Amino acid sequence: MPRLLHVQAGVYRSMIMVLQSTAFAILMVAGLAVSAQSARAADIAHPTVVELFQSQGCSSCPPANANVMAIADDPTVLTLSWQVTYWDNLGWKDTFDNPAFTKRQYEYADAFHRQQVFTPEVVVNGRSDIVGSRRDELDALVHQDDRGTGGPSVTVAGDRVTVSGPGSAPGTIVLLVRYNPNILQVPIRRGENGGQTLPHRNVVRQLVSLGDWKGQTQTYALPAAGEPGLKAAILVQAGRGGPIIAAARV
Repeated sequence: MPRLLHVQAGVYRSMIMVLQSTAFAILMVAGLAVSAQSARAADIAHPTVVELFQSQGCSSCPPANANVMAIADDPTVLTLSWQVTYWDNLGWKDTFDNPAFTKRQYEYADAFHRQQVFTPEVVVNGRSDIVGSRRDELDALVHQDDRGTGGPSVTVAGDRVTVSGPGSAPGTIVLLVRYNPNILQVPIRRGENGGQTLPHRNVVRQLVSLGDWKGQTQTYALPAAGEPGLKAAILVQAGRGGPIIAAARV
């Protein structure tokens, strides 16, 4: 009898140890999940970059524009409206377009292995894209492509911006984007949107490549703005059309 009790006690101790180990493992996994989720969440210092490529001549663009404008007040999101040029010969020339903005969209097309571009197109953190006319799809993509608070550090002091961090992907570039933060109402006289007045916000007015970033700490000079009242952002991008690995408002 004493031998049987001894065996039973050993079994119970083994069972308790297994349960304790299992509970510990569950807590560890839960803790890691919480930490990972916290690490993923964008914040004011690490905003999610939402880029809209559109044209005032495109009748499909207003719904996507409305969705992007609806999230523009979120401090953890940086929305940018790039007005492209290839609609200009179809009845209405966009008042804010620039060939450099069209070129940027083609760089994304190359990265996404496409031969053509389209409007509207919403690109999130340079990682993936959608048409953007459905708000639920936009919200899902913003969540899916949240790059978190990792990546290099971007600091601005006066007319200098410093990017620092360990290492970088080959071809990483630092871009200065200047945009108009106001809501601009533009009456459209002709084309597919003729007779409408279209709202615009965070319309990009200037795109400047500050140079390559090769890791560690590098400082870049910020050129003067081309027009008053613009705000600015710094994008650190893993190659033209590549993922955005850091972003900061200036």
